[in-house]
Parts: sequence; structure tokens; C-alpha cells
Amino acid sequence: MARKDKGHFASKHPGASVKKEVAELLKKARTDGALTCPLAFQAASELNLTPAEIGQAIDLLEIPLSKCQLGLFGYTPVSRIIQPAESVPEDLEAAIRKALSDGRLPCADVFRIAKEFKLAKIRVSSACEKLKIKISSCQLGAF
Repeated sequence: MARKDKGHFASKHPGASVKKEVAELLKKARTDGALTCPLAFQAASELNLTPAEIGQAIDLLEIPLSKCQLGLFGYTPVSRIIQPAESVPEDLEAAIRKALSDGRLPCADVFRIAKEFKLAKIRVSSACEKLKIKISSCQLGAF
């Protein structure tokens, strides 16, 4: 099912523009018209920009994001691939609960916790699914 708000991402940033070198790199990095989440983060690192700045550029260029590293969106044929973990170790649950903001876990904290526990990011988001905790504040601005 297609999203009603598909496209028109640039309207979120009236009056903003994208530097030529940023636009060229992002357009070159696309696959099947979209930019994967990991490649967006790689571009941010290469260009010495924040993920939010890259996210804004992606919006302004009307490039859809795909393959969220947390499994939350951008996969075919189903959008979400995230599944609840079978179990969540107590120390991981404690770290997740400690990082909650308004009952949700910010995307940046998923990345941080994954690094701290030496886990794949999707394992932390799977733990959140098991705990019925929503992830918020995509670093690229997708949600």
C-alpha cells in the first residue's frame, strides 16, 4: 500500500537549498531511485555533515529513503522487516528504558546502545518491539 504522503519531501524545508557536491554524491549513491539508510549515514560522514543535514538534502532532492537500519521501513515487498526478539537480556532492557524520551527510544540512542552492547542495530530495535517500545526521531528525519 502506497503512503498518502509519498514524495513532496522538500516541502518540509521551505527556502532551503542543497550544495552541488552534496547533491552529486547523493544522486550517485542512489539504487533504484532510492538511497539506503546506511549509504545516507556514509554520505554524512564523507561530507562531514550531520545525519539531519543529509536527511534535509535527501528531502530537498526528493530522494526516497530505503532499508532503514532498524528495519522500520523501506523494504520490499513489505515495508517493515522488524520482528520482536524472542527475549531481551535484563541489561539491554535497562539501557533501553534508561534512554526513553516520552516513552519512546530515539533513533540515535538505538545506534548508541547497539554500539555499547556490540549488537547490530536491528537487534536493539527487535528488543524494542518485544518490549512494545516505539522508536522515534529518525536521525535522517524520515519519522
